[in-house]
Amino acid sequence: MQTSQQSSKSEFICRASFYQRLKAGAVFLVICALFGLLWLAATERIDIGRWLGPCGFKQKYGLPCPTCGMTTSAIAFSRGRIFESFYIQPAAGLVCSMLVVTAFFALFTAGAGLYFSFLKRFFSEVKIRYIILAGIVIIASGWMVTLARALGAG
Repeated sequence: MQTSQQSSKSEFICRASFYQRLKAGAVFLVICALFGLLWLAATERIDIGRWLGPCGFKQKYGLPCPTCGMTTSAIAFSRGRIFESFYIQPAAGLVCSMLVVTAFFALFTAGAGLYFSFLKRFFSEVKIRYIILAGIVIIASGWMVTLARALGAG
């Protein structure tokens, strides 16, 4: 194998430190706990509606709020109804999909001890304000879809 091929392989994957593996394991467990909670809500073993209550924005204005349908969509996603999740609230379907990808990389890092260098570059170059801005754009886009659907239904 040529030296250039060896260096490109080592640049793509590097060994994860103990603390990186520990953090990745914690991230994986938190995401699994979140989806477990949603699955329990889907099987009606717990009542999330009691914790969250009704949507005050929808009660006051008669229109869905930016996060209306997110819990229902996430519950559908946790049941394996991914297309239904995207139909109910596209933003929640996208967030759940991103959480699954994150859980995969976290499990891989925690279990195999390998860390992808493109993730390291991403987290070092991308500022937190851009991540927050992307989250706002995703939620606003999902809200536009649910608003259009609510206004279309009359």
